[in-house]
Formats: sequence, structure tokens, C-alpha cells
Amino acid sequence: MAQAVQASIGDSEFDRDTAVTLRAPGVYDAFLSPGWTIIRAINGGYLLALLGRALGDALDHPDPFSVSAHYLSASRPGPATIRTETLRTGRTLSTGQASLIQRDEDGTEVERIRVLATYGDLDELSDEVRTSATAPAMPAYEHCLGASDGPVPAISGSSEILERLNIRLDPATVGWAVGAPSGKGEMRGWFSLADGRDADPLSLLLTVDALPPTAFEIGLKGWTPTVELTTHVRARPAPGPLRVAITTRNLAGGFLEEDAEVWDSEDRLVAQSRQLAKTSR
Repeated sequence: MAQAVQASIGDSEFDRDTAVTLRAPGVYDAFLSPGWTIIRAINGGYLLALLGRALGDALDHPDPFSVSAHYLSASRPGPATIRTETLRTGRTLSTGQASLIQRDEDGTEVERIRVLATYGDLDELSDEVRTSATAPAMPAYEHCLGASDGPVPAISGSSEILERLNIRLDPATVGWAVGAPSGKGEMRGWFSLADGRDADPLSLLLTVDALPPTAFEIGLKGWTPTVELTTHVRARPAPGPLRVAITTRNLAGGFLEEDAEVWDSEDRLVAQSRQLAKTSR
């Protein structure tokens, strides 16, 4: 009998839309919700969280530590299958892989994403921190700009996901919205889920890929589809809005990198990521 994998926090829209159902050992049924689309493409962070949910059920440890995803073909709303495989189980860490599969109109199976991940237990980590990283300098939440505040416009085709996210951008990173990009590859903002669900390790996989692309502030107008995304979850986030800072230092050959940091309400660096993305004009 199929068994639904229960969400870990309440019954939020994020939890419902990342739910998976165990059909057979290592095989999960999922439904890709159209509510997480950006310009008709499903957000890569949402997809990463969906696979992360399945891996969290399949592996012996609960929390994602390192998740690396290669995006092989464009996912579309509708049914999908996630196939997982446990590669190693140790005392403190488990490693596994997962693939998200959809069927084309002719019934052919197409792999959309392949993930390699290591899971552990964040509650078992030492409290010791030695870091030179500092939280991003940005205005207070009430002085940043949301989608309804202007001059930040709704991105064409992205209204679905914007209804599910509460993003308030640092005014210094929204020159693109009025036709005056800074030329710097920077994007900063406050982030939370619109329905009030507190962040957890799984939702951090969405957070690192939720802000507008840094390419906008470089002066590019097209979207930047993700080729590869690696996320490191460093701590369980405290309740409250998160601060996200994303930078790009090098755009060459039609590709750029985006380095993201996510900080919680207690000034802790709770997640980091790097992705390779393809530019479009």
C-alpha cells in the first residue's frame, strides 16, 4: 500500500506541494505544483526541496547537509516519480542519490534532475563556530521593497510563485526594476514563506534559489536557468524572516555563478550555495 510521507511542519502550502508518497522501496510519487513557476518554468529550489523530502524519508538521517543537483531537462507541472538509492549509511552521515522522472506526451520517461546528497542530524552538531563571514548589510525589513511596493515589478509569468513567497529586496539591488541596473552582480533581501511557515532545513533548499537572479543587476533581462546547484545546510534556522545575499563575480561564455548566503534571525549563517546558470537575452 502506498504511504504518504508526512510533512515535518504543519500543513503549509510548501509542505503540501513538496509531499511525496512511497509507492515501493526507494520509489516515490509526487506532483509538481504549478504554483511554483517562474516564466512558465518550475523553480529549481522548489524542485530541490521536493527531492530533499524524498531523500529525508529514504535515508537514515533526517537533515540535508550537502545537496548537489544537476538539472537535465525542464520540469513541468504534473505527476512525477522520484527514485532514490542509498549509497552509504554511517554513524553520523548517510549518502544517497535521487532522480526526478516525468513522462513525455508519447510516454517516454525523461529524467529532469539528478541529486547526490549527504544527510545528517543538525541537532547533533557542535555549537562551536569560527568564521570570518558576516551577515549582509541591508536595510531593516520595513525599509526594503516587496512586489507591491514599487519600483519592483512583478516578473512576467512569475506571479504564481510570488504569491507563495514574501520577499523584500534591498533598494540598492533593484535598479534593474527602473531600467538602471547597478552593473554589480548583487541581490539581497528578506525572505519568508507567505503563509507564515517558519523556515527549516528542507525549506532552505528553496530559499537559496528564490530571489531574482543577479543577472538583472548586471543588465541582462532574460531568465537564467540553473545548470547545477549545490547547497550546504549549516544549522537549523531560528524562527523569523531570513536574510539572503547573492553575488556573481564572473559572467563568461554565456554562464555565470551565483553564490548565496542565508542568515537567520539570530545572525547565524544557516545555508550556503553555489549554482552555475546559463544566461539568456
